[in-house]
Amino acid sequence: MSLSMYQASVPVFIRTFDNLSAILHKAAAYAEARKIDPSVLINARLYPDMLPLSRQVQIASDNAKGAAGRLAQVERPAWDDNETTFDELQARIAKTIAFLKAIKPEQIDGSEERAISLKVGPNDLNFQGQAYLLGFALPNVFFHATTAYAILRHSGVDIGKLDFLGAMPT
Repeated sequence: MSLSMYQASVPVFIRTFDNLSAILHKAAAYAEARKIDPSVLINARLYPDMLPLSRQVQIASDNAKGAAGRLAQVERPAWDDNETTFDELQARIAKTIAFLKAIKPEQIDGSEERAISLKVGPNDLNFQGQAYLLGFALPNVFFHATTAYAILRHSGVDIGKLDFLGAMPT
């Protein structure tokens, strides 16, 4: 049995955001239990020239909804990047998951050779669908979700690898 473009994208993105949501819940509880202003964690960075937790979540969201929308050839929602609380980040994750769940397998399956073009900063990038998904979209979502995890772990939140991975699929 072969793996479809849909199977390699939407369910993987949804799982990543379900797990990221659980991690953010633990971060909020950590801040509350230790009387830490939540904005300290939301604005935390691994290094001064890196983006804070809030941007990591926003960029992961943008990459997932962007990938699903481009592969399915549907309009991608545009959201302001203005989340400053854990509740607002959770709402963004929920909106991302809702958008992903609205994409049907038949909209993405068969997109392996679909022309995908996007602008990243000053660069125009052009891909075929499969190369875009496997070589750009998935790595970007995982990079930013992992960085969000690492920021929180570095900040003392009691999370581990299994929190990032979530329940093992069967």
